[in-house]
Order: sequence, then structure tokens, then C-alpha cells
Amino acid sequence: MSLRPAAVTLVLSLAAAAAFPAERGEPKATVAGKAVSIEYGRPSLQGRDMLGRAEVGVPWRMGADSPTQLKTKAELTFGPGMVVAPGEYVLTATKTAPDKWQLNVKKSDGSTVDVPLVSTTLSAPVETFTIELKGDGGKGELALKWGTLALTAPFTAR
Repeated sequence: MSLRPAAVTLVLSLAAAAAFPAERGEPKATVAGKAVSIEYGRPSLQGRDMLGRAEVGVPWRMGADSPTQLKTKAELTFGPGMVVAPGEYVLTATKTAPDKWQLNVKKSDGSTVDVPLVSTTLSAPVETFTIELKGDGGKGELALKWGTLALTAPFTAR
């Protein structure tokens, strides 16, 4: 049995990806005196427009390799009524329209808190997917940056 060149290329690409997993990132912030962190894989664009290729209504893993994990010791409130209790969560993002996104905070019971994200265009592109957390007293902000797109969500904590 012989493998076709495309199959050989696919096998070698998958083996290389397994051998060289994406670097991991873990932004941390202290908000309302409590620790908040996100652990995620940091893929690179390598000439692709990954967020542009995202399909409306299909959750995106927000990173590479292992799922993106939020750990918070604080209660986080995004907008009116979108409360995330202290704990550990899996994060995804969903494109809800061609120019709109939401953050999906998945609880261990399977329920989800969906948080609208504010979309802005960056002045300089970001090659490697980046998540930032900022905290200032009882207020914070989560930002996702990749390519020329920034998706942000302000929150309060207690």
C-alpha cells in the first residue's frame, strides 16, 4: 500500500504539530483583591485569517491544544446580570454575526454565561493569539487579540 503525496504531507504535518505544541500563556490579574487567571494555547496566524474564517454560531476554542481555562477567586460580573461565581471554567468564543462576538463561560454543570464582546480594529496586527487581563481595584477587562481584531469585555469583581 502506498501513500499519496497529500496524505504523506498531512501525516507529517500532524506529527510536527504534536511534537511542537503551541506555547502556553497565562495572564493574571488581581481584581477586588482576588486572583483571576486564564491559561491557554497561543497559536500563530502564519499568514491565515483565522477569525475571519470563523463561522457564525460555531464556538471557537480560543487557543490551541488544551481548552482555555478561567480560574477566578472573585465573583465576576460582565454587564447587567452576567455573573460568574468563583471557580474554574472553560472559555470559548462564538461569532454571533459577521462583526459580533460573545465570550462563552462554560460551567461544570454544562450551563453557559454568554458575554457580548466589543470588537475594535487594532492599528498593528498581532501574529500570536493573545489574551490579556487587566485589574484596577474592583474593575477589570479581558481582551482577546489576534490579527487586526481586538475583542474586549469589561467586568467588575467582588
